[in-house]
Amino acid sequence: MARVYNFGAGPATMPVPVLEQIQSELLDYRGEGLSILEMSHRTPAFSAVIEHAEDTLRRLMGIPDSYAVLFLQGGATLQFAGIPMNLMRTGRAGYIRSGLFSTLAWQEAGKYGEAPVVASSEPTGYDRVPDTGSYTVPQDLDYLYICENNTIYGTKFWELPDTGAVPLVSDMSSCFLSEPVDVARYGLIYAGVQKNAGPAGLSCVIVRRDLIAPGPAKPYCPSYLDYRVQDEKDSMMNTPNTFAIYACSLVFDWIEAQGGLAAMRERNRAKADLMYAALDKSRLFRPHAQKASRSMMNATFRTGSDALDQEFLAGAEARGMIGIKGHRSTRGMRASMYNALPIEAVQALTAYMEEFEAAHPAEAEAAALAAGEKSARSC
Repeated sequence: MARVYNFGAGPATMPVPVLEQIQSELLDYRGEGLSILEMSHRTPAFSAVIEHAEDTLRRLMGIPDSYAVLFLQGGATLQFAGIPMNLMRTGRAGYIRSGLFSTLAWQEAGKYGEAPVVASSEPTGYDRVPDTGSYTVPQDLDYLYICENNTIYGTKFWELPDTGAVPLVSDMSSCFLSEPVDVARYGLIYAGVQKNAGPAGLSCVIVRRDLIAPGPAKPYCPSYLDYRVQDEKDSMMNTPNTFAIYACSLVFDWIEAQGGLAAMRERNRAKADLMYAALDKSRLFRPHAQKASRSMMNATFRTGSDALDQEFLAGAEARGMIGIKGHRSTRGMRASMYNALPIEAVQALTAYMEEFEAAHPAEAEAAALAAGEKSARSC
């Protein structure tokens, strides 16, 4: 059976060479006589795996020794609680609400202290990230939290907030390893790995050690979520997600072999440019995100008709393109274009969009007229 083009938001497509290597090593991991799935995390063989994963990630991202790298279970959502329980030392942290996941993180943080909303794009339906010139960051905050790429709404922080002395915390789940980043600009970076780095069930936390060294986390913080404890135990306070760490190490190797994060940015930008060019010339399809905030990873769009959206989605699936259905809060369509998705997938999708629009001229004309009227009303 031919592989489909998986545009799903996560778990997402993985590099075929990585899947093939996992397959070839599954029964006998490199002569050990057992599968990586069966291997104790205390063996020298697995110690080499997790050490290699961390070393490669540090090279890829240029992570200084002053930052801890943690591989933790629970996915990104568990860190909604882990972050305030570790970093909310004075009991006050700021949040920028730019979509659903930053809102959920903000709600969770409110259980552990004050969590003022520094800025929000909710009034415009999260079709952009708040402009950095529209707010100032209070300097009495323990940290400022952002979701750097908003998977559901297809928006991205292309300019980071000026936080002054306040540490910046970023949920990078859907843009992790998609482009180079200056790690030193952040106090903490975290990501669920199931979009660009591996299978579901693992999160990576990169945190400045001085933020977790001065004292223990909040007394009610579970030991598993105590970043200082996990750093001291090399992410193995208990049995970690050994298979996911192994798979991530292979993905890190694959990214490095492709030319690193600069190469990832180049290939991802090419896919995004192709997708947005198709949307911008279309009379039928309308992108959700404002141009200045458009995500390179997730393009969200609609026809304006739920029935037409469903027809488009059914046709895409029939053509071997899956995972395009939008989130329930936005409906419509979403094309997630993560690292391992080939540009041929986006070429196939944009060709189908043109075909679909040509088959629906009356609907395209009506959509164009409606968009023009909306634009005129907003002037």
